[in-house]
Amino acid sequence: MLGKRFGRMAIGTMAGAMLMAAAACGGNTSGDTTSSAQPSAGASSDAPKAGALKVGLAFDVGGRGDKSFNDAAYAGLEKAKSELGAEIKDLSPASDGSNRGELLRQLADAGYNPIIGVGFAYGEDIKKTAEEYPDIQFAVVDSASNAPNVTGLQFAEEQGSYLAGVAAALKAKSGHVGFVGGVENDLIKKFEAGFVAGVKSVKKDAKIDVKYLTPDGDFSGFKAPDKGKVAAEKMYQDGADIVYHAAGDSGLGVFQAAAAAKKKAIGVDSDQRQTIKETDLQSVIMTSMLKRVDVGVFEFVKAFQGGAKGGSNTVYDLKVDGVGLATTGGEIDDIKDKLDAAKKDIVDGKITVSAKP
Repeated sequence: MLGKRFGRMAIGTMAGAMLMAAAACGGNTSGDTTSSAQPSAGASSDAPKAGALKVGLAFDVGGRGDKSFNDAAYAGLEKAKSELGAEIKDLSPASDGSNRGELLRQLADAGYNPIIGVGFAYGEDIKKTAEEYPDIQFAVVDSASNAPNVTGLQFAEEQGSYLAGVAAALKAKSGHVGFVGGVENDLIKKFEAGFVAGVKSVKKDAKIDVKYLTPDGDFSGFKAPDKGKVAAEKMYQDGADIVYHAAGDSGLGVFQAAAAAKKKAIGVDSDQRQTIKETDLQSVIMTSMLKRVDVGVFEFVKAFQGGAKGGSNTVYDLKVDGVGLATTGGEIDDIKDKLDAAKKDIVDGKITVSAKP
């Protein structure tokens, strides 16, 4: 179990103390624990000490460099190297993700312990590999624990997306916004559900366009910027002022469409106004819905180093700032009070955000 350390941070703040909570958040399954958010440190150039813990991480489709989900996980891995002295190793899957299990076994055979699978698609492969290597601790991002040596690292994406919806509704003068999802599966539908609920809480008659790039099972939707651009272009042409994406690397296309239309977009997972290298695109990103995968990865490794075992789920929600909104650029500073009020209502239980559209 993670130890207890409590604190508070403002919505979207990228700095603050690392929080750890042992009590389950509302709606979590019995035995779940929660951890809070903190920015990740850069990797250390010092060589790992002999006998140091060896942490392996297997990326989701798209791998390192997606400026979003995978990169957030890597930031947590780098923090483990910098602050905990870990020796780290990361591997990327084939474009269709068919070798996920092979990557996990490769890390296990090389002596890495613990091992983290990034993405819900690792669920079954983690379960099988964990049974084959019972002395190794595993974690899977976006999926529940399914073995005694597996920790589930889960997030309340619908809560953070609700805040993104509130921000979009308050900023969209036309009352018309859009959502682009990478793959039409239950996980990405959580982003859609929260966003739509947030928009409707401000403007009940708002028009919300929704487009998924690929059907469930086809993960190419997370690495198809061309498709993201086409989808967002249609929304902007139809009158949308702001488009929110939950599409991984395909979000780059959404930003390109926003820049061409001279309109705004909302990023996801990381503070994309900082992670996107194209300077001409940074200014179109009004805010990003932060999903602190970096915190989940780092806290898991830290807990492992302290002797924690698997078999439970750790849920990162608004209560512990596991999700939130980025404030880089100051474009949502003028609506901070309303965003804080919405966050408080969710944390206090006055608002329950559905995870389904």
